[in-house]
Amino acid sequence: MPICTSCAAPTPYLYTVYHSAYNFRLEQCTSCRAFADPYVEHDALTLLLDLILLKRDVYRHLLYNRGLGARKLGRKSPPNDSGTPSDPAPLNHEQSARWWLIVKLGFALICIDAFIRWTHISSSHPGDRSQIATWNQAALEGFVRILAGCLFETAAFHAGVVLACYLVLKLLPSPARSAPVSGIREQFRFSHIPLTLFYSSLTKLFLLFCLSIWRPDAAANTQRDAGPLPPLHPSAAAFPHALVARALALLDEDTLDREWVVRNVLGGMAAGFGLRVVLDCHPVFTTMIILAGWLVKTAVANLVSGWVGMGLGGDDKAAGEMWLAYSIP
Repeated sequence: MPICTSCAAPTPYLYTVYHSAYNFRLEQCTSCRAFADPYVEHDALTLLLDLILLKRDVYRHLLYNRGLGARKLGRKSPPNDSGTPSDPAPLNHEQSARWWLIVKLGFALICIDAFIRWTHISSSHPGDRSQIATWNQAALEGFVRILAGCLFETAAFHAGVVLACYLVLKLLPSPARSAPVSGIREQFRFSHIPLTLFYSSLTKLFLLFCLSIWRPDAAANTQRDAGPLPPLHPSAAAFPHALVARALALLDEDTLDREWVVRNVLGGMAAGFGLRVVLDCHPVFTTMIILAGWLVKTAVANLVSGWVGMGLGGDDKAAGEMWLAYSIP
């Protein structure tokens, strides 16, 4: 059964169709009186932008309401045709469709992640700068090794997160029988977890892809060769607070690793936000779940770093350490 994207209450219908697929009316939630799911009438670009912006309602729409909740005018349909637990056929079809979506979306995002890492490592490696503009056998081998490393690392991270989610849900007290059960808890399946992680990774991959196209390092090095920049403020040299000045120095181009910050800090926050939506629990538990997934991912990244570095050219150990430093928190 679909849920309301505003209050997460179960609702039998999201919209009513009148004689045509393009002539429909949004239904109101019986609990909060808002539209049950406004994203029904939004296009794919709007959904993608709201996913990148980490909107809570779009997660609920994609995870619980996608393809459900339609009611045709003049059709007397029982509540079971919306996919309630008493109707197993739609539930089985929904589960298989969700796993197929996880496979397709996961493969596409892993390929994008591998390309971003290959571009970053090749541009940073002394002997591989020419491989960015030329595809040869060495470049293809390096990309395939990075792709395999990303696949193992992603699988390990998802396995650690799913296991941690299972333990957390077992430890959390079950809701009282007298209290109404949340629609999220009622419709939750463990297949929602990897799908949520893939949706959450769109934010970091979008920013990492932008950084792989436009690298501030090149502009900074060009400006550094031209000469030192004047201070932004005339009184910068006489800044009284040395501690604040050192903290601001951490944001300098030579110190700050933008890719690492986006991948680990922003990526971890986005994954925690997605799990907060799908698990409907306290942020402390989602933080513990993300840390557990990071531990498993770090162990696997250490195991495959040497093998991945063998296909990157130059010093295999240095290339493996570069991939490892880019992969783990």
